[in-house]
Amino acid sequence: MNPTVRQTVVELCRAAGMTTVFGNPGSTELRMFRDWPDDFRYVLALQESSAVAVAAGHALGTGRAALVSLHSAGGVGHALGAVLNAYRDRVPLVLVAGQQSRALLPLRPFLGADEPAQFPRPYVKFSRQPERAADVPGAFAEAHRIAMTHPRGPVFLSVPEDDWDEPARPVAPRTVHGGYGADPEALDRLAAALDGARRPALVVGPAVDDERAVREVAELAERTRAAVWISPLSGRSGFDELHPYFQGFLPPVADQLAQRLAPYDLVVALGAPLFTYHVHVEGPALAAGTELYHLDCDPAQAAWLPVGTSVVTTIRPAVRALTGLVGTSERPPPPARTAPPPARPGVLSAELVMDLLRERLPRDTVLVEEAPSHRDALHARLPVRAEGGFLTTGSGALGWGLPLAVGRALAGGSRVVCVLGDGSALYSVQALWTAARHRAPVSFLLLDNGGYGAVRALGRRIGITPVPGTDIGGIDFAALAASFGCPGREVERAEQLTAALDRSLGLGPDAGPELLRIRVPADDSPLYAPWAR
Repeated sequence: MNPTVRQTVVELCRAAGMTTVFGNPGSTELRMFRDWPDDFRYVLALQESSAVAVAAGHALGTGRAALVSLHSAGGVGHALGAVLNAYRDRVPLVLVAGQQSRALLPLRPFLGADEPAQFPRPYVKFSRQPERAADVPGAFAEAHRIAMTHPRGPVFLSVPEDDWDEPARPVAPRTVHGGYGADPEALDRLAAALDGARRPALVVGPAVDDERAVREVAELAERTRAAVWISPLSGRSGFDELHPYFQGFLPPVADQLAQRLAPYDLVVALGAPLFTYHVHVEGPALAAGTELYHLDCDPAQAAWLPVGTSVVTTIRPAVRALTGLVGTSERPPPPARTAPPPARPGVLSAELVMDLLRERLPRDTVLVEEAPSHRDALHARLPVRAEGGFLTTGSGALGWGLPLAVGRALAGGSRVVCVLGDGSALYSVQALWTAARHRAPVSFLLLDNGGYGAVRALGRRIGITPVPGTDIGGIDFAALAASFGCPGREVERAEQLTAALDRSLGLGPDAGPELLRIRVPADDSPLYAPWAR
């Protein structure tokens, strides 16, 4: 007798290392959990977008795809903002949504999903509701392989609830070796261009960190004496920010970005969607005299870039090959980046928080950020050094950071530090319950400036002041955290900050979560002011 669809999928999950399931259960998923195996763990989130983000943090920490259970059309709808983040940040997730019984579908039943495969597109790599129950395990296996193939990302399956008890033939697990090399002739041309450049630069994108190619990129930079920048609004770091060749973070504004790159006659973008803009200004993508090469494993990225020569390849093997092709340069090294002045003593500010964190965080700390008002201060003052040491949203859909930190902490390693804004935290504050329930080792540092400071700053930039709907007040974040089971503390004065940070950061990897609400003044600086070099 053939096993059921459920039994076959459970075996596929075991083979793929997906024995932790993230979700928020509903009626159309119940049959999936019949005879739930003892070696599987269910991580409950209190809203589907948080479930996706917690799963994403776990996937980034383990390097394996994570399995997420969503509830029919409504649950998928709740989750889509987080799915967008996972897609932009290339996080491998297998999303399985419940669906009503097949016999009911022609009647448009309650909790049924119309055209379910269309709903999450275009922000998934694969989307399907199999035609027959017997096809579910094969589609599941295919979806997992696609999720783990570069560029990695989320995939989606809709499974009618009665399919799980139907018979299905076992599906043998198999391996698809991801990664592919660049055209050798294209690398030869790029190597010659690097050797002949007067002043080259590398732009590091999130794919460098995703492929664990940080060391290889550093070797290429040192061999060619190239300046190194990080791409605009990158969801990862990808380079040691205390390396003498590191120059900073490119701004998401066309004229500012072109100005930063104007001194270079050759720019090589590595796994970076280089022209990621937030606001529109007129002007060319690059200054005259700047030549661009773009290396990325995503052919869609290569197709839409407005200028330059693209080479479709995974980053790590291409950089290794390129380092072997270029000569050792004798050109002068790039200038050192200028450190910002210390924060004003005695004033409780985001800058003071970053300065104190810089002194206290171990090199291997994983830092998760979702504080748009203070991201410039973080980048200028708090260097990330470890591979995989910085995570944020690369798409801007809020509510990602808090649950992402929870999932990353559950994946293991040292204590995670999550820097949040008050506005961002409120999109997914219920993830504190999941953190407390699973004793996730996270220190949440909530910078409370009383509203959506980044939106106010953008309003000032385009001449809209005041901006309605940007003030938040009257929320006791410490009490709110405590109500979810996460200890919460208040920091109201600068003299309290050092001791509070030392206590929270010193809890260690075996302690549970804690939230520090730090009251900082509203930021009245212009959005995307020139960053320190």
